[in-house]
Amino acid sequence: MDRTADPPPTVRIERNVAGGDGLGRLEDGRVVFVAGALAGELVRLGSLDVRRDFARGAVTAVVEPSPARREPPCPARRAGCGGCDWMHVAPEVQLDHKVDIAREAFRRIGRIEHPWIEPGGTVPPTAYRTTVRLGADRHGRLGVRVHRSHHVVATDACLVLHPDLERLLRDGLRLDGAGEVGLRVSAITGAVTASVPVGRRLLGPRDVVGRVDPRPRAWLVERVAGVDLRVGMRSFFQSGPAAAELLVEQVRAAAGAVLDDMSQPVVDAYGGVGLFAATLGFRSGVLVESSASACADARRNLAGRAVDVVESTVESWRAVPAGLVIADPARAGLGRAGAHTVAATGADRVVLVSCDPVSAARDGALLADYGYVPAGVHAVDLFPHTHHVEVVARYDKRHIHESEFW
Repeated sequence: MDRTADPPPTVRIERNVAGGDGLGRLEDGRVVFVAGALAGELVRLGSLDVRRDFARGAVTAVVEPSPARREPPCPARRAGCGGCDWMHVAPEVQLDHKVDIAREAFRRIGRIEHPWIEPGGTVPPTAYRTTVRLGADRHGRLGVRVHRSHHVVATDACLVLHPDLERLLRDGLRLDGAGEVGLRVSAITGAVTASVPVGRRLLGPRDVVGRVDPRPRAWLVERVAGVDLRVGMRSFFQSGPAAAELLVEQVRAAAGAVLDDMSQPVVDAYGGVGLFAATLGFRSGVLVESSASACADARRNLAGRAVDVVESTVESWRAVPAGLVIADPARAGLGRAGAHTVAATGADRVVLVSCDPVSAARDGALLADYGYVPAGVHAVDLFPHTHHVEVVARYDKRHIHESEFW
């Protein structure tokens, strides 16, 4: 690695790419990834971290700003919070930028020359997070971390945090020393659960601490698409009920008539607490999930339904015949083993939910090896003010979908 001592260059940003950085080119043609830059901007960079094939830099001055650029309105972000890394982008155009990022990923990773990706909607840009992980400084004050740092910015104000969680910070909830705390609130009951390091405890006024259940097996109820779901603190759930409902809408639309007219079961792979199985009303199916906590929640949420809950990794699960597979893997995606399991079901349709556009494109290419062709791809914004984008893609077996989608 060579850190150049040359004067910092001025670079025109061509586009934004997965991870949120702007992409430009140095005078020698080498690609440079620029944190904090937007497509179309002319920016001046600080010192460069130069590698053999590319370089990285950060903006020191915006010479020609994008019309989409704005001053971050959140005090936590202005104080250094690294969470909302796109708060300098106007909310009304964030999804458009994310569609472009997803399209670039499918073009570059999926090797599709003209990928057709549509916007699939966004959650409200404020107060949408009912689940959050906060740091605690050495005094135990809760706050947000600086980007790529363990340093905690203590705060009692956050633009994207649910008001009940923000109120806990404002009322003095803290930890007994440095560390990390997870908090989750139910938008319908106001109940709050917490994940606290072993041997540690929450401090603050008695009535404030009393609002929070820190037991490891604590759970609360959240309502999505009219269905009440039990969600344990140890179980994964979306950023909030608005995000979960938007995903359910997108998956329902992608599944289409195959969901309603089924002679074979549905496989809900990486099914979590049963979000899709419970809200989409499977006639029969199998939910596969590796988390013991999430499986316990799913069994409660699917009680009385003809859906078996299997505690297993998808990769090691022995596939059963299905007409539809809904798969919502972690950020790394299906991978080769997961794609093989999905294809082994023989499903005519696969709905793939991806929380990373690069993984989405890579998994699409893997599914293509098993004869699945894309029949609709939507980019969904579940994390406004961040670069994160969810991709919901429908893949059909070639024998029922002869025409290429792209």
